[in-house]
Amino acid sequence: MTYSQPFSQSSSQAATRRRGPVLFLALACLGMWLAMSPLLIGGFRRGDAREETGALAEVCIAAAMFAPALAALLVIRFVEPGGRVRDVLALRWPRPWGRGVRACLVGLAVPAALTMAALALGSATGNYPLGDLSWPSTVSWATGTLLSLLTSLPLFFGEELGWQGYLFPRLARAGHGRRLVTAYLLTGAAFALWHLPTLLMGGQYPGRPWYVSVPAMVISCTLILPVFTWLRLRSGSVLPAVLAHAFVSTASVGMVKAFADPNAPLDPLRMGLTGWPGWITLAALVAFLALTGRLRLPPNHPAPAPLGAHPAEEPAARNHSPLTPHRAVRSRTEQ
Repeated sequence: MTYSQPFSQSSSQAATRRRGPVLFLALACLGMWLAMSPLLIGGFRRGDAREETGALAEVCIAAAMFAPALAALLVIRFVEPGGRVRDVLALRWPRPWGRGVRACLVGLAVPAALTMAALALGSATGNYPLGDLSWPSTVSWATGTLLSLLTSLPLFFGEELGWQGYLFPRLARAGHGRRLVTAYLLTGAAFALWHLPTLLMGGQYPGRPWYVSVPAMVISCTLILPVFTWLRLRSGSVLPAVLAHAFVSTASVGMVKAFADPNAPLDPLRMGLTGWPGWITLAALVAFLALTGRLRLPPNHPAPAPLGAHPAEEPAARNHSPLTPHRAVRSRTEQ
């Protein structure tokens, strides 16, 4: 009888830890399908990579991008209460200030370098029709793209607060080795399959059937996710990952169109980060990060606090892991 209560509490906490991510994924996917329902019902289909997005599609996409953040907030509020939201989701500026600025610049520079490497590889192999570039046109494009990236930034908080702020830390949970690899793979697959409604409408791979676009998206997301996670780990904040995601989805796609021959057809499966040249460059960076230990959790990474712990029960901790959803606390059985 003495050990029944701790065992019961442990089982209950384990069940809650499993229920949280499952409920998060259900809510995030439900939000995506609901947001995309007007386009799905209307039979919308994107047939060309140069096709501009209409007003209705823009509204639906914006609504869908907030679904992961909303799902994370609901789960934290009703399933995993305890701790401040900004700490739980790593919604903070990296300290000191200068370190935060450097982390944000890296969050922009890394996807930019990856995109240029992918385009160079595609051009060298004859898969990317590079056009004639001029300095004034390039500067004009870069200025417009930067403004677009900044205005769309809140939407990418809506995604990364869910994937990097909530899901990956819950799946990793101070794990190492196989468990950590599983966390990367599961989060990447969930990130990709969440896009299923847009893939069915030719969003990322226009003109391709679903049985081609879905596996291609899984590969792309599984390879890009460790890069976003590395940016989050090294800074302790989701902000660099948000900037990197925003660059990949806006500037990177724009680079493919802007630097290509205007009369040549564009095939995302053979160009940019969403095609095989991008997969090669991403795989090379991910391999480097893995071999140098940059994708591991910090060695002093503590286990998450018991779910439902009240903030008043948590001792002050100056050094906390960048992936810890809650501050580390000792269990009552250890006190």
